[in-house]
Formats: sequence, structure tokens, C-alpha cells
Amino acid sequence: MTDKSPSIKDARLLIVDDDEDMRNLLVKWFEAEGASPTTARDGRQALERLDQERPDLVITDLVMNGMDGLKLLSEIHRRDPIMPVIMVSGQAGVADAMKAAHLGVSAFLTKPLERSELLDALKEALDNSGVRRATQSDGFASKIVYQSKLMADLLDRARLVSSVDSTVLISGNTGTGKELLARAIHEGSRRRDEDFVSVNCSAIPEQLLESELFGHEKGSFSGAANRHDGLFRAAGGGTMFLDEIGDMPLALQSKLLRVLQDFEVRPVGSTKSFPVDVRVVSATHRDLARAVEDGEFREDLYYRLSVVPLHMPALDERREDINPIADHLLSSLCKRLKLSQRMLAPEAKKLLMSAPWPGNVRQLGNVVEQCAVLSSGEIITAEMVKTALSQRPGEIMPLDDAKKNFEREYLISVLRITGGQVSNAARLAGRNRTDFYKLLTKHELDAAGFRGSQ
Repeated sequence: MTDKSPSIKDARLLIVDDDEDMRNLLVKWFEAEGASPTTARDGRQALERLDQERPDLVITDLVMNGMDGLKLLSEIHRRDPIMPVIMVSGQAGVADAMKAAHLGVSAFLTKPLERSELLDALKEALDNSGVRRATQSDGFASKIVYQSKLMADLLDRARLVSSVDSTVLISGNTGTGKELLARAIHEGSRRRDEDFVSVNCSAIPEQLLESELFGHEKGSFSGAANRHDGLFRAAGGGTMFLDEIGDMPLALQSKLLRVLQDFEVRPVGSTKSFPVDVRVVSATHRDLARAVEDGEFREDLYYRLSVVPLHMPALDERREDINPIADHLLSSLCKRLKLSQRMLAPEAKKLLMSAPWPGNVRQLGNVVEQCAVLSSGEIITAEMVKTALSQRPGEIMPLDDAKKNFEREYLISVLRITGGQVSNAARLAGRNRTDFYKLLTKHELDAAGFRGSQ
């Protein structure tokens, strides 16, 4: 069901400009359309008006004395992440427009303003701001299974965020499905036809992560046999997903901050910077506010990443979603593994509903898969679920599995950086060629598939 957003006729508008003539002109235009405009002469007064009057939309100048439009935009969205803001300027360049886009501006217009263009932008922003229920039937987040109000409210916000280029930080425990939400935001955005590039910041060694993200020049370090563009440039036009951003080393945090400020990357060993046009969505299981207090995460980067914060709830917080998710996972698994369709017995569903889920949706998927694979019949009993639950330690995987996952991610990074050249990759990894080939075989990796990837 779609709730109607306010029309221009009904809208409460806040105009922010230090030019009195411009404020008066916009008031006349909007009053002629039946809107209710109020004005502010600077950013400080605008924030007071925002708290007092709760407008439906803000129109602000970019260049103002004191707090400029970009700082005001950041402060507005810190208080209300989905407040639509239209920015206007007579002095803006491309860099300012890109910064405004990544801070979540609904439209960026240049002076002198055309009345029809401004009204069109206003109508579109108000329409996009209407809160609409995110259901699977309307296409948004169709891969996320839920029936809880908690998830419905979260997806409402995610849908609104997807329509602009705001930088998004998704928090939540391990296994809750943060990447699934990030992909839904990408697929609901104007960037949906471009790439969604994902990197796990905790899975790549510090000495390789900078090159993986920003690229490197040939010969810039031992083993760099070829030039590598890096994932930010590979994601050009699309979305860059930085998973486990809280584990990024401090030295790289400052370099990432420069990318988000300037929308340029400088590869390792290069004297030249390259422009990038990407939307950044990041995720973490850590409490980044606490990490900032502890000196483990840069405060300025935290605020730059969390223009719009979204929290993925734990499975324990949305228990009404457990059985719908289990049914969906079971059906998909049987199709993928070409098994006859299985069903969970009523008592098995009751057990799932009452069980603790420290590993969240990921753990639920593991339990469902074990039951489906080991079941000799079509009915999965409560006893089978109980056995599967007793064998799952929650979100902590066995040490051997953790080592194996890390080793594979490391090999992929080295192969990508060296363009699949085994001699250089082995040298970078500190192994001889024979041992390195054994590692590739162990992890079913083919170096040839990485050639030309730099």
C-alpha cells in the first residue's frame, strides 16, 4: 500500500538563503502554488526552524556565510536521514555537485533558477519522500523475506535511501544479512544497471587492502608485475560495498576519507589521481561510535560513512520472520540441490521459533541445510532440528574453517593484484612456486582466470 506524499499545494517548505531578495522570490513562487513556505537567513537559523516547524522539504543555497549548504545538508540528515533537500548555487562546480549527491541531496540546481525546473524538482522530491511500504510484491528488496513490522520499517527507510546517492552505514550482528540489504539498496537505485562491487575489509591483509581498493602502478612494490586499477575504479558508476569497515586499519581510514571527500583515488606508486563516481555503502558488526571513543576509528570518517545509518536487527528481535525465512530457504535449497521438496513439521517450526539464534539468519540457513540434506523423507521433524541446533556453535566458526576462509581470500587478493602471474604472486606471498600451486589446487583456484584483471 502506498501512502501519498504531500503535493506542492499542501507542502511545508523551508527556504534557506542569505540573499533576502532570493528568499522573497521563492516565497512568492511557492505561495502561488499553494505551499506554506518559511525562511531562514543562514544554517543556524535553518536548524532552529527545522526543530520547530518540521517542514516536508528544505531548499538551501550552497554558498552562505557561516555554515555553508553542504554542512547544513549533513546536519539535517544527521537529525533526519530521509528529509528531502534541494540545493541551489550560482558558484558550484562538478565537485560540489558530487559531494552534495553523496550527502543525499534530492536535486542540485544552478542559478539563475528557472521556475518550472525548480517546481519539477520540488514535485519529484516530495513524491520520492512519500513513505511506501516495502513489500515483496512491489519489487524492492524482493530477496529479503520478512513479515515483521521491524523489518518493514527498515525497508521503508532503505527504499527512500535507494533513490538518492547518500552514503549508507549498515550496522548489525554477524549473519543478519547486511550485504543483502546493501544489494537491495543498489538494485533500487539509479545505479542498478552498473556493478555492485563488494570487498570484505577484514579478510584482506593490510598490506594488500590499499592496492585492492585504490589500485597500484606496475613495479610500485615487490610482486606488482602489472598495473591494477583497484575496486573503486572497477565500481565506476555503480555501488562500492565495504563490508566490515570497522576492521579497516587506521592508516587506510585516512586515505578512504580523502576518496569520499574528493571523489578521486590515487593508486599506490602513482603521482596521478583518478576521478571516481561510486555510491558507497558500508557495513559493520562493531559499535563504531565506541570504536571512535577508543581511538580505533576516525571520527571524521565515521560521520562521512554514516550519512544515513541503518540497523539490521538480530533474528531474535524479529522472531515472526523465522519460519517464513526457514520455509523460503528450504524451498530454494531443495531446488538448488535437486532434492524432493521437504517440509518442516509443526513441532519443528515451534522449535525454530523458540531457539536462540546467536548466528542469526546465517545460522538458520545452516540448520535448514543440514536438515534438508540428511532427511530421508519429505518431513523434517523436531528431533532433526534439535540435533542440527546442538551441532551449531552460533556465529563462531571452527578455527580450521576460519583459517581456510582467510587463506582463500588472501590467495584471491594476491592473484588479482598480480594479474594471475604465479611467479609474482608466489613471491608476494612468500612461497615458492610449487607450494603456491599446491595452495591454488587446495582452494580450487585457477590463476589463468585472473589474467587481465589488473
